[in-house]
Amino acid sequence: MSASAERGVNALREQVDAPVASFFSSCVNCGLCADACIFFHETDDPQYTPIRKVELLRRVWENEYTLFGRLKSMAGLGNKITDEDFSEAERLVYDSCTMCGRCTMVCPVGNDITLMIRKMREGMSAAGHAPVELIGAAKRHTNGNSPMGDLSKAIQVQVKHASAETGIEIEFDKPGMDYLVILSAQEIAEYPEVIGAMAKIFKQAGVTWTISLEAFEATNVGIQIGNRDVAKYLVTRVVEAAERLGVKKVISPECGHAYQAMRWEGPNLIGREYDFEVVHIIELLDQLRAEGKLKTSGKDSDKITFHDPCQINRRGGINKEPRRLLNMVAENFVETDDAGTMNWCCSAGGGVGANERAADLKNAAFQLKKRQFEKVAPDKIVTMCAFCHHTLENALEDNDMDIEVAGLTEMMAEYLVDED
Repeated sequence: MSASAERGVNALREQVDAPVASFFSSCVNCGLCADACIFFHETDDPQYTPIRKVELLRRVWENEYTLFGRLKSMAGLGNKITDEDFSEAERLVYDSCTMCGRCTMVCPVGNDITLMIRKMREGMSAAGHAPVELIGAAKRHTNGNSPMGDLSKAIQVQVKHASAETGIEIEFDKPGMDYLVILSAQEIAEYPEVIGAMAKIFKQAGVTWTISLEAFEATNVGIQIGNRDVAKYLVTRVVEAAERLGVKKVISPECGHAYQAMRWEGPNLIGREYDFEVVHIIELLDQLRAEGKLKTSGKDSDKITFHDPCQINRRGGINKEPRRLLNMVAENFVETDDAGTMNWCCSAGGGVGANERAADLKNAAFQLKKRQFEKVAPDKIVTMCAFCHHTLENALEDNDMDIEVAGLTEMMAEYLVDED
């Protein structure tokens, strides 16, 4: 066994805990997870069955944690894992899985296959078998402040523009505010309008907020690539900034894995509870709506549908909030098939969109989303994840579909009551 394969096997061994052992013991190979996977659904290729993507983890469990497997290994009959096995598994674990969680939802025995994929990626990453794009993004983020590189100047420029356009002062690193806002690199580089939108909404609602130049970027590549140390470091950076500034809450942006990392996985990663709460921007907007602090006037007359981001809705629990908000500003809101908790992935989350090798497979998977949208024929698709926004815009263009894509935060700001 090569040194890299040995590192990978050791990493996989560390991932085999009681839940994983119970998952493998209880799997009945029913195949329901296959029908729930967008990649299997659109290719009908059995290799994309979710439970098959964690085969190396299963082999480590069988070889070292089952009586029969240990006897086989002692007799020299164990199914050893090689670099070639890791190379083959890499394409399954990173190219054909967005960690959308749909397979977990349908498993009849309750196996968390999405968690198993995460654990598989830990072993793959340790063995050096991960997409070069994700490896590079992780290095850029840990060595700097963003997976896209140094965005410190960009965030200052975008905030300056937002302040000029709205007439609202936006201050960096101001202590004692209600909220610390963190943004995704996608928003800073591609959808900076969200900064001005938040400024308008927060001013109307009387919310105080700030952005930290030491921790303004929310994306967590460690979660995507499968490196717990990187994930912990990136979360810690935000936690330290929030606690230093003494904010009451941290606002997670319209970004799926950023929300997962900060809201649900962060305390486990750093080994303690936060001194603040984490809320998704859409949760906050819905709270302001309920308190009568989010006041809108008029409605969009376009035919509008909504795309539910997997990490925010299915795995994060934010389902009714965006719909309550949309109904405030959309005159003709229609749902797609499978909308809500069981919605289909945009086809590029979990690092797939950054992985150039997966481009053809991603395009094949998007055909399911294409059929969803064709059935309702919307003028506009609204979502609450910047990467879903980016993916949908590009995929719609590639498929010659002339449909506008919009972020929900920006849309809410567009219809604010002018109280000046």
